[in-house]
Amino acid sequence: MKILALITARGGSKRVPGKNIRLLGGKPLIEWSIDVVKDIPEICDVLVSTDDPKTADIARDAGALVPWLRPAELATDTATSVDVGLHALDWYENEKGEVDGLLLLQPTSPFRSRATIQQGVEIYRDHQQRPVLGISPAKSHPMWCYSLGEGTMRPFVESKGKHMRSQDLPLAYVVNGAFYLIAPKDLRDNHSFYCENMMPLVIDDPGQSLDIDTEWDWMVAETVLKTLENK
Repeated sequence: MKILALITARGGSKRVPGKNIRLLGGKPLIEWSIDVVKDIPEICDVLVSTDDPKTADIARDAGALVPWLRPAELATDTATSVDVGLHALDWYENEKGEVDGLLLLQPTSPFRSRATIQQGVEIYRDHQQRPVLGISPAKSHPMWCYSLGEGTMRPFVESKGKHMRSQDLPLAYVVNGAFYLIAPKDLRDNHSFYCENMMPLVIDDPGQSLDIDTEWDWMVAETVLKTLENK
């Protein structure tokens, strides 16, 4: 099985400037995702899609394939992961041959483990290459959430969940952004990483499911790293 690992790393970040190349534990954030996926047998290449020359140089030095800088139309705030993924996938298959899967790894999830990635690949292989999506237990249960109107608030989910104890609520999961694996045909046909026949890769460890999107998240990441180093 040949799987192309794709790491998307746009240069612009408004909430955390320079996020993808900012040092975490002494190495650029993007390097965490490059290092963890290298040498996994099913991964044929680790391709980094970026519009930033500095990010490209760091990724190449870390051992990733960076054949070009991302076109300007794919480096805007409105460009989607699907469009970026298809651009990389089309180039790779035209130049290096077809692959059996595209693995999207966002650099904002630095603590996903090699074992977790391998588990996701195994699920993909064992279930006839159905899309695999990384999910984690929801921190805030939807039955305890509210939507706001003009001077009113209503339960987000119309149910009796707000009267239930937390241990009695049905399990709820959220997409954590750490793992997306899909067949090229499914991505091209559906133009989405989300399909009806998706398989879950459940990541219970809150450190592995951390998605760095704000300065607060960055502080959490540094705390997690210190905890891991102490262990």
